[in-house]
Amino acid sequence: MSPTRGAAAPVAPPAPGQPDKPRGGRFGSLAGWAQRHRWAALLIWVAVLAAVTLVSGAAGSAYKNNFALPGTDSQAATDLFTKHGSAQAGDSIDIVLKDSQGLDGRKAGVEKMLAEVKGLPGVADARSPYADASAVSRDGTIGYATVTLDGKAEAVPKEDITAIIDTAKSAESGGLHVELGGEAVRGAQEKGSPTAELAGILAAVIILGLLFGSLVAAAVPLITALFAVGSALGLIVLASHVFTIADFTPPITMLVGLGVGIDYALLIFYRYRHELTDGAEPAEATRKALDAAGRTVFFAGCTVIIALFGLVALGLGSLQGVALALALTVLTTMAASLILLPALLAVFGRRIQRHVLKHAARAEAKGKVEGRRWRALAAAVQRRPLPALLVATFALLALSAPALSMRLGFADAGNDPATTTSRQAYDLLAEGFGPGFNGPLIVLVQGDEAVGQGVRSELAKAEGVATASPAMPSEDGALSTVIVYPETSPQAEGTADLVHHLRDDVAPGLERDTGAEILVGGSVAASQDFADTVSQRLPLFVAVVVGMSSLLLMLVFRSVWIPVKAALLNLLSISAALGAMTLVFQYGWFGVQQGPIEAFLPVLIFAIVFGLSMDYEVFLVSRIHEEWERTKDHSLAVREGLATTGKVITAAGAIMIVVFGAFMLSADRMLQQFGLGLAVAILVDALVIRCLIVPAAMQLLGKRAWWLPAPLARRLPKVALERPANS
Repeated sequence: MSPTRGAAAPVAPPAPGQPDKPRGGRFGSLAGWAQRHRWAALLIWVAVLAAVTLVSGAAGSAYKNNFALPGTDSQAATDLFTKHGSAQAGDSIDIVLKDSQGLDGRKAGVEKMLAEVKGLPGVADARSPYADASAVSRDGTIGYATVTLDGKAEAVPKEDITAIIDTAKSAESGGLHVELGGEAVRGAQEKGSPTAELAGILAAVIILGLLFGSLVAAAVPLITALFAVGSALGLIVLASHVFTIADFTPPITMLVGLGVGIDYALLIFYRYRHELTDGAEPAEATRKALDAAGRTVFFAGCTVIIALFGLVALGLGSLQGVALALALTVLTTMAASLILLPALLAVFGRRIQRHVLKHAARAEAKGKVEGRRWRALAAAVQRRPLPALLVATFALLALSAPALSMRLGFADAGNDPATTTSRQAYDLLAEGFGPGFNGPLIVLVQGDEAVGQGVRSELAKAEGVATASPAMPSEDGALSTVIVYPETSPQAEGTADLVHHLRDDVAPGLERDTGAEILVGGSVAASQDFADTVSQRLPLFVAVVVGMSSLLLMLVFRSVWIPVKAALLNLLSISAALGAMTLVFQYGWFGVQQGPIEAFLPVLIFAIVFGLSMDYEVFLVSRIHEEWERTKDHSLAVREGLATTGKVITAAGAIMIVVFGAFMLSADRMLQQFGLGLAVAILVDALVIRCLIVPAAMQLLGKRAWWLPAPLARRLPKVALERPANS
């Protein structure tokens, strides 16, 4: 049997007179405690999960979507509007009506329906389309009634919104078609069954079963991840009462938690399996696995958490809450991998040991050498390192190129499934009143109605404006509001250009002429402000995360080129993922509806993928470094490093790819983008970068890979990432 193993450390013989007894580190000691108190550790996790689930269920969630950005024009407009009084206390719902024979003959039935809607809970007012000529299309076939809620959309119970939908739809008869739109309606629609989550879990079970050939062995990493995710979800519900956490956080948390949780548990379990094949007893194998791979997991988890807390510092509204929730999830998965997993191994250790040794004996009898194919791949790359490096790098750069033209924005009802009432209402309004009707710009003028009317006249002449409403004075008369309807749809590039054109070219001249302050706001302008802010702050965020991670790698490997290489390759995998997202969702490849990339996804994907990529980087390079320290043969070190880690890296990557990729089955466009981005990033990282580019780059660097200037070497503290198995 080959003594090599994934991320293994060289084993030195004990010095004369010393006992041959392994000296464990802190992670090994933690594993030892979990083993000795296995049932207590399991009961603690079960109790925590049950308590968190019960308490969070009783408390309920308090998710809030808040993308306010102080200092932007849209936020200033919102604050000004609130200060001077708004004619609408809460959010609104549009009841869109269509009759190809004309709406005039439907007045009695529509008015009766609106009277019923007005009497429903959560409704403050209902304005008929017959009370305002502008609420009916020019051909008289499409109109809309405005239902004003008594609060913000997220504050109105979903059952009240459902009652409004059902009451309005009951008016459908003959040729009258009724659909409803608005954020409240979108939030109340059925989100569908958890198909993506179940598909991801099933695929992970299949891969784990194929990898280990045992149901028990496959179940251990999966149970660890499920306990971690379940606990994290409950904690996030409780945290939503203290922090501003968006309502789309739970599915993202489950997506990341399952992928990361299984990944971390697998890296430790794989090392445990190899310790068993080397003759260690289950208890000793667990301690050695935690002292080695457990440190890699801890390092990778800390990297992800650091990156996520970097998002908090960016100050991007409720994205701060999303980052906090994801950091909590990663922390929980780390804790489960370091405490719950050793306890499970203590319970099932003997059964797993029998299976592992039986499998190893069969492989040895057949003459199979573990890592043979990976060793051959490494040798092939080493024979032609420069062509392998250039071809793989150019391919990834080509995939990354579309990211340079990425447009950031937010999904709206136009991205909802075609069968939903919100999407059909969106389409009817666009048909009757033009594509820009679904995304008006709210222009605020600090001046009386006469000043507002003058500004309105100039705005209506601006390029890209379809029409502008009459100026409406605020309650105190100090403010006028003009609603500007673009010629293009809310997510179109022309609408984003119009926002900048009004602010940069039109408003300054009007302010000079009238002396009034003019602000362009509304949800579309706010989305553009958020996207612009992300674009402006992203370089600083990337620099901080890359800098801190590179410093950690320099401390661990005592090298200058290793962290430089790692940073460049991690950025390459992330840019390739963003390029794939742009091709599919912005340019509409594979029949996907075209639209912008969700504005907060690039920074979230960067934070998560950078940490996960660092996980694989450390796992592979640490094994290369150990062989280099032992043999001083750089070519041999590269081959053995890939041979002993290639299988587990690709297996861990495959699990995360199927878990993340399964979210392409979701009906939510944001989750589809998030799942595709993470899946592509992991696919590129685990296969192309770790299996081709890293061996080629390490071969070309040779001994220079471990170079560190002497003055820097004297000043840097020594940090051991993995404790040797018998040190």
